[in-house]
Amino acid sequence: MAIKTDDDDLPIADINVTPLVDVCLVLVIIFMVTANFVMQGGINLTQSAAGAATGKQSTEENVKIILTKDNKILVNGRVISRDNLGLELRVRIAKSRDKLVTIVADKMNRVESVVDVMDLAKQSGAGKLSVLKKLQE
Repeated sequence: MAIKTDDDDLPIADINVTPLVDVCLVLVIIFMVTANFVMQGGINLTQSAAGAATGKQSTEENVKIILTKDNKILVNGRVISRDNLGLELRVRIAKSRDKLVTIVADKMNRVESVVDVMDLAKQSGAGKLSVLKKLQE
């Protein structure tokens, strides 16, 4: 039976990898749990493959909201303040036959502002919502 003595003053060359493995396993578990939450928290949107609509639709009846990159709101071409947007939408949606509201947003808009306008349109009586990205001019 060999007995190890500390007669030599040599440095210990063994590396203890147990704490490293423990930390790595904890990180893997954390990433697995958070990846599951990230996948569940998103909104799935599909982009339409159609270039333009072929059927004729009366645009006077539908409500079109444009959100510009400088945070202005246009409803059917008229600039409306955020405070008056709910009243304006209620009036225009009541006149609309389809209860369709189209929201055109610039890609520089914050998602929260687009969702706020969507919520306000639904509260004002919109039956259908469509969201479009602003086309390059």
